[in-house]
Amino acid sequence: MPALTFIAAWTIGAVAAVAVVKLLKKEWRRVNAELDRSRPVRVTDPERAALPELRRDPATGVYRPNR
Repeated sequence: MPALTFIAAWTIGAVAAVAVVKLLKKEWRRVNAELDRSRPVRVTDPERAALPELRRDPATGVYRPNR
């Protein structure tokens, strides 16, 4: 009879582990979907492309147009 108790406990543990994995998988996908929605979208604005690229001057710390 102790073997039957051991098998039943093992089966319940395995079913619980599968349930936890499914819940974690669902939560993982929900969080990733939320992060994907909040990711900034790249802008392809021609006016922005015409602006000069700025680089930091290491001596003064001021940002100046890239030459």
